[in-house]
Amino acid sequence: MVLEFKHKPEIPSSVKMILGNISITSTASLQLSSPLFHGESELPASSTLLMGAPLSSRNSSSLSNLKVARRLVVHSKRISGLEEAIRIRRERELRTSTTSKKRPPLRRGKVSQRLPVPDHIPKPPYVGTKLLPEISKEHQIHDSEGLARMMAACEFAARVVDFAGTLIRPSVTTNEIDKAVHQMIIDAGAYPSPLGYGGFPKSVCTSVNECMCHGIPDSRQLQDGDIINIDVTVYLNGYHGDTSKTFLCGNVNPALQRLVKVTEECMYKGIAVCKDGALFRKIGKRISEHAEKYGFGVVERFVGHGIGTVFHSEPLIFHERNDKPGHMVEGQTFTIEPILTLGTTDCITWEDNWTTLTADGSPAAQFEHTILITRTGAEVLTKYSEGEKKA
Repeated sequence: MVLEFKHKPEIPSSVKMILGNISITSTASLQLSSPLFHGESELPASSTLLMGAPLSSRNSSSLSNLKVARRLVVHSKRISGLEEAIRIRRERELRTSTTSKKRPPLRRGKVSQRLPVPDHIPKPPYVGTKLLPEISKEHQIHDSEGLARMMAACEFAARVVDFAGTLIRPSVTTNEIDKAVHQMIIDAGAYPSPLGYGGFPKSVCTSVNECMCHGIPDSRQLQDGDIINIDVTVYLNGYHGDTSKTFLCGNVNPALQRLVKVTEECMYKGIAVCKDGALFRKIGKRISEHAEKYGFGVVERFVGHGIGTVFHSEPLIFHERNDKPGHMVEGQTFTIEPILTLGTTDCITWEDNWTTLTADGSPAAQFEHTILITRTGAEVLTKYSEGEKKA
């Protein structure tokens, strides 16, 4: 289950704008982007917001005597011609595809009551309160016994998310998926970690099409051509295992298939740089480099996190370029879970305080693994042997 990061990291870059003999500078930060690309920030309508007080109109003789020393800080993103061509091609595919109909915007369906969990199943400490738990400062590093339990929880989570994927087809509701996943988890004596976390009412997150994350299962039926992320976390023997995948429902158009494929590739690109002593910020750099080759946006607002005996802890894993400090330590466990978008990375959240959508209605995809840092690399924990697929 992806963690929300509410403070956007600052990126130190500056550009001085010279207009004739006037050097204009402002302390405001201006983020520029073409509407064809990420659309991450919009230019304010009033130049006063960017440059302070408006300049008075003067004739050329008086301008020669005017000395203004202000700086306009511009945060911009370089996009190569190849990346632009890829973006244009994908936009054209979406407009002209004859195999896909225009998707109606996502609407909330009816949310059924919370499913019960037997009393004998151990529950995380946050169950029973609607307060969102604080992010633990303690990094999750385990002894041999703890690691064995952690691996068991993660392996089971991997089996559950793959089982959920087998349920996906047109006309199935996300509520039906939640019910089946819930039953599988409690049958194994585990607890569905999202249930009751900060008041979350369901046992799994189901995020369809433009929903970035934290979608609440409801009565909406899946449609042919949808994509859906299923985010599973289980609490087993005192440890959480967390994973998610984005699945295709029926006949999905090529542009969305590419979004899903590249998102999974980005997750593995991030995992590939992990090892004892590696800088955390390398994860975001590698993910961003790969996403940008295809013109996709990388969402900044939601981050990976440490996980183990607690659901969410430090370190926070930023999936976009960043200059955050910190390095990995052998024995750590945390998640890498990038969200990529076909359009803007800006988002809106419904009144339920969970369901988060892209601001422009463009599709989003996400993949997630829990990993263990080793001396020479990283081990994916949320997996199981192909020869042991039967739960």
